[in-house]
Amino acid sequence: MTVHNQTNHCKIVDCTIRDGGLVNNWDFSVEFVQDLYESLNASGVEYMEVGYKNSPKLLKSEGTEGPWRFLDDDFLRKVIGEKKRTKLSALVDVGRVDEADVLMRSESMLDLIRVACYARDTAKAIELATLFHERGYETTINIMALSGVMDNELNEALAMINDSPIDVVYIVDSFGSLDPDDMRYLVEKFRRALKNKRLGVHTHNNLQLAFANTLTAAQLGVEFLDASVYGMGRAAGNTPTELLLAKLTRPEYSLRPVLGMIEKHMIKLREKEEWGYLIPDMITGTLDEHPRSAMGWRASDKRDQFTDFYDKMTTPEVFHGK
Repeated sequence: MTVHNQTNHCKIVDCTIRDGGLVNNWDFSVEFVQDLYESLNASGVEYMEVGYKNSPKLLKSEGTEGPWRFLDDDFLRKVIGEKKRTKLSALVDVGRVDEADVLMRSESMLDLIRVACYARDTAKAIELATLFHERGYETTINIMALSGVMDNELNEALAMINDSPIDVVYIVDSFGSLDPDDMRYLVEKFRRALKNKRLGVHTHNNLQLAFANTLTAAQLGVEFLDASVYGMGRAAGNTPTELLLAKLTRPEYSLRPVLGMIEKHMIKLREKEEWGYLIPDMITGTLDEHPRSAMGWRASDKRDQFTDFYDKMTTPEVFHGK
């Protein structure tokens, strides 16, 4: 096992707008996004994920979402204006994107398109990501919910990806249930199966292990590290961008600009919206369950009745918060 004491090979992909949008229905102001881009650029962060490039038709949108849910290229051009050092990324889900909505890279503000899929949909993800690769984009495949994938299914998925032109493959801890030992196991497995691919990691903080898991991956040579400012992300949230800026050994990283972003925008937003370590999220993480049940419980009048939630989640008739 190769351990890198230095982490100067790493790149941060800030997902505040995309993953954080799951908290506030992507209702970020233009000023918020512009300030975030400026602060990430000043901090040396390599990528900013500005939302989803999914199709409103395929997702049957009711039009209540903010503009970062279904990115429009013309709108993005107006918001960002001048592109700086920080590259722009968008995520798509298999079965939810209209490939005609994705321009050639030369006509778009986006540099990186990431394709999220479950292991069973790997072939479809490769087809999509290959198309985006041919249109000039950097590409990743993000295999979600790895904690619930059978070994033989994952082996088949990785073998298919190894033969594809995809640049980066992501280990995704969708349920926030993995610990550093699990992360070591998965990094080693992915590295054995994907001889010529770069690796990335996306973690959730249900067990207060998002940062530890990300750092473990970084020390094992994983290059792309997902994070979000102040940890803003679905339910328990993600690895905080500011922690990576403070801890990684890249000389160009600077913590101060992102602290300014937190001071100006995130404190007020945190008073209005809820994310981060919470007991229902901890319970779903411990049980390796999707966080939707915890989110449903927090939205009910029983939000702080933790023992009731635990009892429901641990009975044979599993409660799904519906």
